[in-house]
Amino acid sequence: MVEQSIWMQKVEADPGHSQWYIERFRAMARAGEDLVGEARLVDAMVPRGARILDAGCGPGRLSGYLSAAGHDVVGVDVDPALIEAAEQDHPGPRYVVSDLAELDLPARGIPEPFEVIVMAGNVMAFLAPSTRTTVLGKLRAHLADNGRAVIGFGAGREYDFDQFLADAAGAGLVPDLLLSTWDLRPFDDDSEFLVALLRPAG
Repeated sequence: MVEQSIWMQKVEADPGHSQWYIERFRAMARAGEDLVGEARLVDAMVPRGARILDAGCGPGRLSGYLSAAGHDVVGVDVDPALIEAAEQDHPGPRYVVSDLAELDLPARGIPEPFEVIVMAGNVMAFLAPSTRTTVLGKLRAHLADNGRAVIGFGAGREYDFDQFLADAAGAGLVPDLLLSTWDLRPFDDDSEFLVALLRPAG
């Protein structure tokens, strides 16, 4: 049994946490806020009809956008409440409830590999620390040999960027490009956010 994710520890401590998160994004959408900047970056990386895995998809904002843009999208999240909201608010993708540390989509009849795997919304920092390298290995296993993983999370979340890049390398993923924002600003030593475009090593 894998260690419970930090996200699910929060849900266990506060049963209303998931619904608060869902309603937060629904309110932002009603207010006309831009919620799909990450998805625009991913869309620009692939041709129409690409197979895309949204790892830690939450209530589906990115999966829905990418599906509507013409891609074959699978969204995965550990929280059943978030998946239920994704199915309601952003139909189109195939959604799966799964801990990313135990991800095995072929066992669920979902073929791999994927051309792009996106992990946005600080998902990396919500994983149980003991599962980080395992999760990165699962992403590599689901990624095409010429595919790329796009992973973004902020500083100050008890996961140093250098450690993340070392963990990624240990899982067979090496940087193609490091950015400090989803709108393509360069990454440097003072950056408070990392968007890592990673490719399979070798």
